[in-house]
Amino acid sequence: MSNVEQIEAAILSFPSSEFEQLRLWFFDLDYERWDQQIEQDIEAGQLDALAQEAIAEFQSGHCRDI
Repeated sequence: MSNVEQIEAAILSFPSSEFEQLRLWFFDLDYERWDQQIEQDIEAGQLDALAQEAIAEFQSGHCRDI
């Protein structure tokens, strides 16, 4: 049995309160890692083209209030 399978089996045995605690922790961890990845992508310039495209659309009037 792999580590993932062992973890899955353990999670299935959790009472509801422990499952909820794990779920919230996992979501927080996922969001934190996503934020770190976005920051790395920004620092590496990987989002520059998208930002420039959005600025150009705004400046040309191709936008609307939401």
